[in-house]
Amino acid sequence: MWKDRDKGDSMRFPLNNTFIFIFGALGGMLFGFDTGIISGASPLIESEFSLNAAQTGFITSSVLIGSMIGALTIGGLSDKYGRKKLLIVSAILFLLGSGLSATATGFVWMVMARILLGLAVGAASALTPAYLAELAPKEHRGSLSTLFQLMVTFGILLAYVSNLGFLNHNLLGFSDWRWMLGSALIPSVLLLIGGILLPESPRYLVKQGDVRDAFKVLQLIRKDMDATEVTAELDEIQRVANSEGSKKQGSVKELFTTARPAIIAAIGIMLFQQLVGINSVIYFLPQVFIKGFGFPASQAIWVSVGIGVVNFASTIVATIFMDRFNRKTVLFIGSIVMAVSLIALALLNFLGDVSHAAIPTMVLIAIYILGFAVSWGPLAWVMIGEIFPLSVRGIGTSIGSAANWIGNFIVSQFFLMLLAAFHNNVGGPFAIFAAFAVLSIPFVAKFIPETKGKSLEEIEAELRGTK
Repeated sequence: MWKDRDKGDSMRFPLNNTFIFIFGALGGMLFGFDTGIISGASPLIESEFSLNAAQTGFITSSVLIGSMIGALTIGGLSDKYGRKKLLIVSAILFLLGSGLSATATGFVWMVMARILLGLAVGAASALTPAYLAELAPKEHRGSLSTLFQLMVTFGILLAYVSNLGFLNHNLLGFSDWRWMLGSALIPSVLLLIGGILLPESPRYLVKQGDVRDAFKVLQLIRKDMDATEVTAELDEIQRVANSEGSKKQGSVKELFTTARPAIIAAIGIMLFQQLVGINSVIYFLPQVFIKGFGFPASQAIWVSVGIGVVNFASTIVATIFMDRFNRKTVLFIGSIVMAVSLIALALLNFLGDVSHAAIPTMVLIAIYILGFAVSWGPLAWVMIGEIFPLSVRGIGTSIGSAANWIGNFIVSQFFLMLLAAFHNNVGGPFAIFAAFAVLSIPFVAKFIPETKGKSLEEIEAELRGTK
């Protein structure tokens, strides 16, 4: 019936799938860019503003305060107003935060600008996984949802390249670090344009009772399916959306009753993703090689670029192969690779000659990044977008994302202090991260559900015990 009623009107959104999924994941690129750019800028800001280590660390971690707030608040708003509108809001916040960061004149201004930027980063981190999961077909949801993490790693790599390109180039009388931070304005504009052009999530539209537009969007993004198959998918979405458990407005109460297994899995997977130490590498790798091994700033940033390439290339591999293997198996393998490389790294720097440990440390960090980038990096974001029921998907992904930012804040705020406590021996902090990598293995075994190859509606039915 939908074919007859909407024929000639089904292409309200004249966009192709490539545009939709890439621009839908642009929030991830800005997430990566704005969190990675500070790694090269922070030593320069520290010098210009005469900051101590604690102040420099807080400038880095202040973005995470905003991220926690943004992640927690955006979910309920997206459930009420839609994913598309809130993507536009986050793009505007990215523009404001990037501009204010680049023009900061002191510590307080910089912290306030970074908190505002964090609101945008947190919003994007909660919105984008749910949006991509709701658009993707079940057979390719892992790979398409991994686009978010791919764009995060691409943003980090672009940030490192930007740091390298602007270093020691005070163009037009402005310091190099201002150009580094200001370069985030370009992807912010792209996200704003994309947000305006992107369609709304078909599942959100069904939830709002707008079945007609939901059918149009499904026709647009399911070009390999005929009208009958699209109608069948729409019927399944409607059936679950109208079930007794889903038709109610989602609430915090539902999160801790029906959806309790999902919230435990989401909070745990997001905390472990950070507590294995990934953002200590993303944020502070130049500092590690400057303070730990005596590298000059330019060489330390080159190390960051190399690690950024490994991170990005590994995530490309994850995107290609994500839907070929069970989610839990990939997480197990990633945990083992991270644990082994981190333990080896800690032993190398504790027991070996630190003066000869720089190159082996780079290699072990690269192996650690590889293990993370093909497993926990993308899968944590994939799974928080798919394990929650429709009625609480927005608020559920918000809480999961906020847990990620809490873990991120802990790691980033205390990493430099830990490094100093171990007399700039990187073995100390990485031994702690290794312990969390080991602990992540039993957590996956007990609390993480297998979601590969299942539709969001099938996952929800299993969660509610109706299938």
